[in-house]
This record gives sequence, C-alpha cells and structure tokens, in this order.
Amino acid sequence: MDLHYESLLIGGEWVPPSSAKRIDVISASTEELVGSVPEAAEADVDAAVAAARRAFADPSGWAHWAPADRAAAMERLADILERRAEDIVARVSIQNGMPVAVARQLEGAFPVVLLRYYAGLARETPFEETRPGLFGGQTLVRREPIGVVGAIVPWNFPQTLASFKYAPAMAAGCTLVLKPSPETVLDAYAFAEAVLEAEIPAGVINIVPAGREMGAYLVAHIGVDKIAFTGSTAAGRSIAETCGRLLRPVTLELGGKSAAIVLDDAKMELEKIAEQLFTATLLNNGQTCFLGTRVLAPRARYAEIVDLFTGFAGALTIGDALDPGTQIGPMASARQRERVEGYIAKGRAEGARITIGGGRPGQQDRGWFVEPTIFADVHNEYTIAQEEIFGPVLSVIPYSDEDEAVRIANDTDYGLGGTVWTSDHERGVAVAKRVRTGTIGVNTYLPDPTAPFGGVKASGIGRELGPEALGNYQQYKSVYLGQ
Repeated sequence: MDLHYESLLIGGEWVPPSSAKRIDVISASTEELVGSVPEAAEADVDAAVAAARRAFADPSGWAHWAPADRAAAMERLADILERRAEDIVARVSIQNGMPVAVARQLEGAFPVVLLRYYAGLARETPFEETRPGLFGGQTLVRREPIGVVGAIVPWNFPQTLASFKYAPAMAAGCTLVLKPSPETVLDAYAFAEAVLEAEIPAGVINIVPAGREMGAYLVAHIGVDKIAFTGSTAAGRSIAETCGRLLRPVTLELGGKSAAIVLDDAKMELEKIAEQLFTATLLNNGQTCFLGTRVLAPRARYAEIVDLFTGFAGALTIGDALDPGTQIGPMASARQRERVEGYIAKGRAEGARITIGGGRPGQQDRGWFVEPTIFADVHNEYTIAQEEIFGPVLSVIPYSDEDEAVRIANDTDYGLGGTVWTSDHERGVAVAKRVRTGTIGVNTYLPDPTAPFGGVKASGIGRELGPEALGNYQQYKSVYLGQ
C-alpha cells in the first residue's frame, strides 16, 4: 500500500491545505512508510467549521431536510461503505495493527450497521409533539439539531468510533468537523471518498487530520456547538474544562480498567468460551477501552484460573495484522509499545509474577509487537491494576467471596466495561447490577447498537449508541400555543 493525498475534504470538495506539513503513516507490522496526508492547520479547521456552519444554517440545508430524506442519504453512504469495506479494513489494519479478522467484523461492518440503524431512527422518531398544558392551551415540543459538531476520534477503532458520532449526528440534522488521529488517517480518506460518492451535501461532513494541538483548537472553536470525543481520560478532562467554560455540550468516552469477575461456579471451558473471552479481555491486541484487564478469580480456584489464562494467552497466534490467521497483532506505534513495556516493568518491580509473555515475540523481527502477558499474584493497588495499559496485558487478582469481588471491581477510578463469568445466569445478572460501570456483560461482552454505551467516573460523560445518542445531538424547544 502506497497512498499519498494532497488535499482535505472541506465543504464538499477537495481543498488544498493551508500548510505544507504532512502526516506520514507507518505500518505497525512492518515499520515501513505506507502513505501520507496533509496535516490540517488552524486555517483549515476554520474553513471546515465555516463550511459545516453554512451547511447547517442554510434554510434549505441538511438541518431542514425531512428526516426521511436524511435517512435516504445515510443509507446511500452505508451502501458505499459496504462496497468499500475491504479497502477500509486493510487500511486500518496496516496503520494500527488491528488483526484483519477483527477489522472485518468491526471497522468494516459496524459503521454500515450504525448508519442504517440511525437512518431507521430518523424515519421513526417523532421530532416534535404537542402536549396539553396544565393551565390550558398546548405546547409544541420540538427536538431540533444542536448544530455543528466537533468529532474527535482515536486510533484504536477509527471508523467504528467515528460512526458512533457521525451516524446519530447526521440523523439529528447536525453537521460535522471530524478530526481523525494522526496514526489512522488513510482510512479517513477512504471514508471521505465514500462521502463524496454518496453525494452527502457539501459541508455536512468535513475531515481535518491533525494531532492534539488542532484537536484542542477545534474544541475551543467559537463556531462549534458540541464536542464528541473518544480518547484518554487525561485528554477528556482537558476537553471537559474547555467545554465547561464555554457552556458547550460534550460527550466523553474515555479510558477503562474493567474487571472480568470469574465466580466460583463458572465453567471456564476454553473450547466453549474462547471467542467470548478473547473479545472481553484481549480484543484488538488489548488496545480497547472496555476490556476486562483485571481478572478477578476466587481464591479456591486461583491457580486454576491463572493456568487457564496462561494457556489461553500462550495459544494465541501472533503475526502481521493483514494475515487472516493473526489473533494478536502489533501495537499501533513504537510509542505505544514503549508504554506497554513500561507497565510490564512496573508490574515486575511491584512484585507481580509473569506466567507467560512479558517481552517481544522472537519470531517477529520487525513491527511493534508485545507478547500477550499474564500477571499473577497481583494486588488491586498495584499500578498495573489501577492504570490503563492499553496492550495485551492481563492481571489476575484473587478474592475471597462475592462481596469482595464486587468491592475490588469497584475499587478503581474507572467504570466503562466488565464481565461476570458464571454458570448461573440470574446470579451473574445480580452481580453485574452491583458493579459500578456503564456497561457489563454476563458470559459475553460486545456493545450493541441499540443500547447506550459509555462510562461512569473517570470513564466519561454521556452515552453513545442507542436512541439515547440521537438525543445527544438534539436540543429541545418549547413553543407555547395558548388556548
């Protein structure tokens, strides 16, 4: 793959950038240059916001289209993304190391599903209603689009997490300025090409690839009405401070340090649960915010559970992200690998015991690989049990009874995901209800488009997905009609 772009998608056309700066894209598996794109500067962000504002303010523009017409345009975009899925999947896997088998299920399919889902909601959801008043008369209650949305997307699931934002925003009638991460920009250009092919009206979607500095500039931009961000908790706090000062609505989906609670009655038969366990603990090379990276095991079965996860991790196939047989690919960047290796060193220093992994796979002579790593003898106060590592590293923590398991699960700054593993469904649901988190699964975990997704505590503010996300891009207006 050798892809080089010279322009930015702003106002429905390819526009030359205002700066000569460029973003080079390096393959996570081979460390080779695979493409480059312009790096957006302040003037480009200004132009993108202005284009989104024009598209929103136009009396005959996107915000004023009939919901069914917006839905039809979204479905055209979904059809085109579906046809382009293999190209998008390959671009994502090359850039961030996501195994291509995972990318096909998520990066290739999820945006298509979300566009069609929110197109359906746009058709079915009433955007206004008349209510009888308690003092006589009536009130017309309208749900109007909030305006121009600044959407900032991370590198780990770039297309999926972008669609979490643009699909409900488009359905609501909003326009967007989308800022992809510099680590994953080639897939953003494939999306831009699909937007043009689908004839989405000019200015509805504008794309400005850039780093953190331009992200901060977009967040504080006077022409933006709402920010939707997925990324680190540290960055989320900074964004929240800016939006709070500006009284600007914001949705933040941030980090996690979720617990996978193995109850004493769980039947941990890998031949039956391996796929679900992988998705819940090691998906996308561990570079996933909701993963249960703290495995809580009953003391009476502790050695058994440690051995199970050790064997599970050791059996995973490590390789080039584009190999369909790969289960664990490389980290997204050299910097990310250094971060993960730093945490592994901290775990060792604090007294945790590595049962497998802990280094770089010997069979890989290039690429940013880290072996799947299991830590045993971990106390919940250890750094590796409290801070998000974002790599293929799991900590197995013992507990004495169900109450202690719940206490340990809740003893974290985060609250995004989690799982409960049990042979008793009702018991599993009861334990899940006690865990302070935004989402949790019983013997499985995978976000569903119809249900709200997000976290509590340091894992964020607000929710994405489900009908609830549509409401995040709308504001209410009451028109009092009198008698």
